[in-house]
Amino acid sequence: MTVRNMTFSELEIVLSWAAEEGWNPGHEDAVAFFAADPEGFFVKEVSGNIVAAVSVVNHDPNHAFLGLYICRPDYRGFGYGLDVWRAAKAHAATRCIGLDGVPDQQENYARDGFTRHGQTTRFEGLPEPVQAENVEVASPLDFDRLVEMDLSATGHARRLFLAAWFTQTPDRQTIVVRRDSKIAAFATVRKCQLGVKVGPLHASDLGDVQTLLAAAAQFSDGPVYVDVPDPQSALQSYLLSAGFSAVFETARMYNAVPPVQNPCKFHAVATLELG
Repeated sequence: MTVRNMTFSELEIVLSWAAEEGWNPGHEDAVAFFAADPEGFFVKEVSGNIVAAVSVVNHDPNHAFLGLYICRPDYRGFGYGLDVWRAAKAHAATRCIGLDGVPDQQENYARDGFTRHGQTTRFEGLPEPVQAENVEVASPLDFDRLVEMDLSATGHARRLFLAAWFTQTPDRQTIVVRRDSKIAAFATVRKCQLGVKVGPLHASDLGDVQTLLAAAAQFSDGPVYVDVPDPQSALQSYLLSAGFSAVFETARMYNAVPPVQNPCKFHAVATLELG
C-alpha cells in the first residue's frame, strides 16, 4: 500500500470518478489541471489498484488549492482518504491552502484547521437569448491582461493553470467583450459531461454578463452552470431573476489567512477543483 504521485492517465480516471459522483467535470479538464502543477496530484494504491485521490495545486509561493478529494466507495472507512490528504498538505508546505468543501466533509476540514470564509453556489439554467455583440474569442495577445484580471479577483497568481485554461480547444473557449479595443469582460466556457460551465467570469456591467452567458449557451445544447461565490450577490440575484436555480453548494475554506481578493461586480470561479 502506497501513496504516490498520479500519472496523467490516472488523473483522467479520477475525473471519471468525479463524474460518477455527479461533479460534472469538463471534457478537457485533465490537461489544464495537470499543467498547473504535475506534482500536485496524489493517489493511494492498494494491491495494484488506485482507490483514493486528491490534488493540491501550488499556484504561487503563498497559495495552494485542494480538490478532487475522492475515495472509491468500496474502500471508504479504511483511512485511505486521510493518507492522500496528508500527502497533499505536505506538498503545499507553508502555503495557505484553499478548498471548496462539500457539506459532508466540512466538519472534517474544520477539525484539520480549515475555517469557513464563505460559500460557493452552483447555478443551473438557460441564459436569456440576447444579441451577443462585441464578443470574440480571446487572442494569445490577451493573456497577460486576463491573468491580471484573474489575479485581482482571486488574490493569487496562477499563470501555469491559466496558460492551459485559456488555450482555445474544441471543448473550451475563452471569450471576451471589447470596448475601445480593451477587454471589458471575459469568461471561459467549457463543455462538460452535461451542458457547459462558465468560469472564470469577470464583468462590471450586467449587459456584458448577459452577453457572455448568451454566447456560452451557443457552445452547447445543454444547460449552463455558473459557480458563484457568496459575496457576488449581484450575479446571484441576476441568475435567479433569469430563471437559474441553485443546485449545489460548497463552503470556501482556508487553513490560514486567505488571499486578498478584489473581484469585479460580477464574478464566478473557474473551477471548484482549482479555485
